[in-house]
Amino acid sequence: MPGKAGTKELRYPSNGKTIYHRPLARGRTSELSQASFAYLFSEMVSYAQKRVTGISDLENRLNVQGHPIGVKLLDLLLIREPPRSQARPLTIVALLHFIKGAVFQHLFGRAADGLEKSSDANTPDEYLIIDNEPLVNAYVSVPRDMDKLSCAAFVAGIVEGVCDGAAFPARVTAHTVGGKEEGEMWPGKTVFLVKFQGEVLEREALLGVGKG
Repeated sequence: MPGKAGTKELRYPSNGKTIYHRPLARGRTSELSQASFAYLFSEMVSYAQKRVTGISDLENRLNVQGHPIGVKLLDLLLIREPPRSQARPLTIVALLHFIKGAVFQHLFGRAADGLEKSSDANTPDEYLIIDNEPLVNAYVSVPRDMDKLSCAAFVAGIVEGVCDGAAFPARVTAHTVGGKEEGEMWPGKTVFLVKFQGEVLEREALLGVGKG
């Protein structure tokens, strides 16, 4: 049908197939190259950088951009799991291992480097996902006045989206902990601090998770 005046018609490929015709269970041949990802992500950062009031505001925008990706990614990865293992994670530990393994593997081709529970007795709701070399920090150059910026806030948003989508509401933030000294093995080492809401811990307590 011809489009209305002043509007463009929706164009379809010559074979009549769109992205919605592609199978969900795609293989490695459909992975995005690092060069393409670097270009797309740098453009995302440039777009988010417009009209921000500071580093915190920019990181918040990157977090917001990543959140809906995490929500959708959870369902996609569960669909791709074998039928026997398509159940959603039902505990905090199971969810975090799913993120450390399946989510990071899908996004970056490898699992995260570590997973820890906060050793502070006052913060039983906090967990740490560790990435020694975040890919998102490798190809983005930032202005000198924003040298404290962590573009891993985008990944934190994805992780937060996965948690929210799995009914484990949490706040996730990215923190660069690598040193700047010469010879530092992991200068870009980043910790994703996952802080679950109180209702999540209350639910696990009622279910007796972690007891016995």
